[in-house]
Amino acid sequence: MVDFRFDTRDAAFVLFEQMRLGELCELDAFRDQDAETYQSMFDAAHDLAKEQLWPINAESDRLGARFEAGKVSVPECQRKFYRTFVENGFVAMSNSAEWGGMGVPELLGTACTEVFQAACMSFALTPMLTRGAAHIIESHGADWMKQLYLEKMYTGEWAGTMCLTEPQAGSDLAAVKTKAKRDGDSFLLEGTKTFISSGDHDFTKQIVHPVLARIEGAPAGIKGISLFLVPKYVPDEKGEPGTFNDVTCGGIEHKMGIKASPTCTLNFGENGACRGWLIGQENMGIVYMFQMMNEARLEVGLQGLAVAGEAYLQALAYAQERVQGLSLKGAPREPGAKAQTIICHPDVRRMLLGMKAQVEGMRALIYTTARSVDLAHHHPDEATRRRHDRRSQLLTPVCKAYGTDMGFRVTEDAIQVHGGYGFCQEYPVEQLCRDIKIASIYEGTNGIQALDLVGRKLMLEDGALFKEYLADLETLIAAQSGHAVLGPWVARLVQAKDQLVTTTLRVAKALKEGDQHYAFLVSTPYLRLFGDVACAALLLEQAVLAAEKLGAGDMAAWKLAAEADAAKRFYYDKLCAVQFFVHNLLPRVGAYAETILSEDRSALDATFPQLA
Repeated sequence: MVDFRFDTRDAAFVLFEQMRLGELCELDAFRDQDAETYQSMFDAAHDLAKEQLWPINAESDRLGARFEAGKVSVPECQRKFYRTFVENGFVAMSNSAEWGGMGVPELLGTACTEVFQAACMSFALTPMLTRGAAHIIESHGADWMKQLYLEKMYTGEWAGTMCLTEPQAGSDLAAVKTKAKRDGDSFLLEGTKTFISSGDHDFTKQIVHPVLARIEGAPAGIKGISLFLVPKYVPDEKGEPGTFNDVTCGGIEHKMGIKASPTCTLNFGENGACRGWLIGQENMGIVYMFQMMNEARLEVGLQGLAVAGEAYLQALAYAQERVQGLSLKGAPREPGAKAQTIICHPDVRRMLLGMKAQVEGMRALIYTTARSVDLAHHHPDEATRRRHDRRSQLLTPVCKAYGTDMGFRVTEDAIQVHGGYGFCQEYPVEQLCRDIKIASIYEGTNGIQALDLVGRKLMLEDGALFKEYLADLETLIAAQSGHAVLGPWVARLVQAKDQLVTTTLRVAKALKEGDQHYAFLVSTPYLRLFGDVACAALLLEQAVLAAEKLGAGDMAAWKLAAEADAAKRFYYDKLCAVQFFVHNLLPRVGAYAETILSEDRSALDATFPQLA
């Protein structure tokens, strides 16, 4: 079995040096916590993932989830690990300690979740959905719901899902047809939901479904959709799973990846006996569900990062061991010339540093968004809370779509580094590539994330979200433009920032003039442009920190220092990754900008042949 690889050093750098995780302990919500405890918790998560979860990743993929006699089972190795995972309190690290969570910052929970996602993405889906479903109940449910369900869900005794998609309504939630008929103080539900991750399984005795449905007589469209709490078993007077609630699994999907995660079709009320309880107010279901969707979207972006990070390090380890080809130096074809490991070859080094730069940019992007979530919820100053709430809203679709698109590309490059072996199940990059592809599709396809960014986030509060982001970007640029070493890199960011502004104005103009078709046509290149700029800015922040650690000098001097000091090597390699991103990945912004400003409408004008 290939060893688990996770860059604990870079994660710690982003957590404690760039994001200053310890400073969150100054907030009232985290006053009784400290940075040392955070480090210990992260180390514990890493050790558990490395020693127990990663070793079952390939086995989980091989065995997969099973559907037999109307029941779903997950691989026994995952059930066994689930008990250990729950006992260690990792289901709901960042959720309320009052209801069974750990109550630590979202930033720390994000870092620990990255480790588990990297070790086995198919396993980590169930806890992700459970804490999201429970948080909906905590935020919008009645007091009796909280008392009955929250602690059991946050501690992992019971699991949760999110039930949105229907056969005729993929991403179009306005087309939801599941019906809810009032029956006393509850409702009887009838309908079918598809593609429900962890919709049925044997991790837990109880599964709690937040279900979107339409009450009889409700308005058409999304304004008439309500949210219901539907347990698989109606709890008895002791709060234990009691009567079966007429929620049946009609089958599971057979997928290219995350095979151990059961993706279910759920039938509600086939026998007219499925009972649900209204969460919050009638016809507010979409509003409530968007809370869970946005939380899940950030975690799905995290999946892209986690799997990409694992793929990069697997490729690096392989390149350091695989002997293939001769050196380009001297006279390599002389008799007796010694073959080299492939990390010596320039094109392999290009791919490896590109993967490293992309992963480190994505980690900074997702972690900074998680930090904004913490400050939006817990900072004592209202204006600061609002500013960080706007920041997290703006960056969430970027994290989800950019993180998963780029994550998939990193796994592709990891396979390429492995050559033919990367295409074989003998090495883990093959599974990593298959597993991560779904992340650009579920929780709102990446095209929908681009529509959300362009059509909603840019226009909210008269553009306040983007204006504040731009102001912070310009502050960074102003502070570092004169840096002796980093100044030329900052100049590249200035050029990219100007292209971001120009394209934002063009998209906004299209929306204001009612030309939504063009705005949405270019929304995906715009989101990718935004992601490249955001990653570049955060990486330049890291470069400033790294240069400070290395002291006076330039890249040549720092390289000599790194060769003699392992501690300095991390910071020097960080600078190399930033330099690579600026010169090799950031130029993509120019191409995206050219597309957005081209006024090319050929995709809208094409007729396409009608196929039989």
